[in-house]
Amino acid sequence: MIKCLKCNSVGDVIRAGFIRGQQRFFCKACHSHFTDPKSQPLPERKIRQTTISDVAKVLGVAPSTVSRALNGHSDINLNTRQAIIEMARQLDYQPNLLAQSLKSSETNTIGVVIPDIERPFFATAVSGIQQVAAEAGYRVIICQSKESYATEVSNVQALIASRVDGLLICHSRETENFDHVKQHANRGIPVVHFDRVCNEVNSAQVVLDDWGGAYAVTEHLIQEGCQRIAILAGPESLLISKQRIGGYQNALRHYHQLIRPEYIVHSDFQPDSAVAALDAWLALPNPPDAIFAINYRNAFDIIQALKQRGLRVPQDVAVAGFGNEFLAVLVEPGLTTINLHPYRVGQHAARLFLEQVQQQDAFQSRTFVVTGDLIIRQSSLKGAESFFQLEM
Repeated sequence: MIKCLKCNSVGDVIRAGFIRGQQRFFCKACHSHFTDPKSQPLPERKIRQTTISDVAKVLGVAPSTVSRALNGHSDINLNTRQAIIEMARQLDYQPNLLAQSLKSSETNTIGVVIPDIERPFFATAVSGIQQVAAEAGYRVIICQSKESYATEVSNVQALIASRVDGLLICHSRETENFDHVKQHANRGIPVVHFDRVCNEVNSAQVVLDDWGGAYAVTEHLIQEGCQRIAILAGPESLLISKQRIGGYQNALRHYHQLIRPEYIVHSDFQPDSAVAALDAWLALPNPPDAIFAINYRNAFDIIQALKQRGLRVPQDVAVAGFGNEFLAVLVEPGLTTINLHPYRVGQHAARLFLEQVQQQDAFQSRTFVVTGDLIIRQSSLKGAESFFQLEM
């Protein structure tokens, strides 16, 4: 109990914050403020994070008492526990998750690595991950590679050093070596790949039906009367490029259309590359009458470049993309594309992680396929009859 320095009252003294690093008191009897000259000053919080020892030092109790009080042990007096909790709040004490993980071998934290948080697909997928993770009591740490292999490796190393309980990863377009993930998967750390996956790591996967989606887009363009359909793919090393080209080619075969090598171009998804591919196609003796871009942003680049060159979309060249982002509706004309359901992708990735944690050695790696939906808009409707039907 603290005695008032002015009126010597004991029972009327309450805590009243801090001043210059020392506990401040207020006497309700004589309405005076004072500090206890014997009290210890607060630790300098600018230098380091407040620890249990700091809280214990200010209150004059053992660190073990503070630890037990903060963890709700019943052997701590109620008044003592309340005083410790209040002091921890005032000192902005935060539990050391790394120290806790060393004790329990778990952090209840999932590490997520994505190529680019600014892309709506990945942002929405992360939302799906967080929803499922939060319901299961997990936190999520998000890193982005910005499409850089070196940054992706650094992200994985940082997450593992932070002792995350597992990794959910979508690879950068530069990534061709997967040792940075393989070594941790081999040590038993749960790993889930989503969207851009690799087959070198024995991990659970959530993939899009890239083959089926590309088939549906190409089939639609053929049914609209297109006979010279080009495809703008991504890097040859990306599995999604191979899958989407496969679906495109199979649709051409099914409808007895020629597969023309000059109509298949790999790019790095950059706008300049998309425009360069378009100019090369337009210079051909028989330029395409339809272009399928497997990246939705490249479809926007193609539409804009066609307009700048005096060509009409879709009357002169039909355009379709892959990925139903919000700009697909705003662009003129509206973009025909595949709705990839990224929120579902994130949800299923998180659920596969939770299955691994719950089943441990009994878990069998498997692949979950998310099927997209073809969304038909004006950019691919070449005939007047099609325009009339759309407006109706």
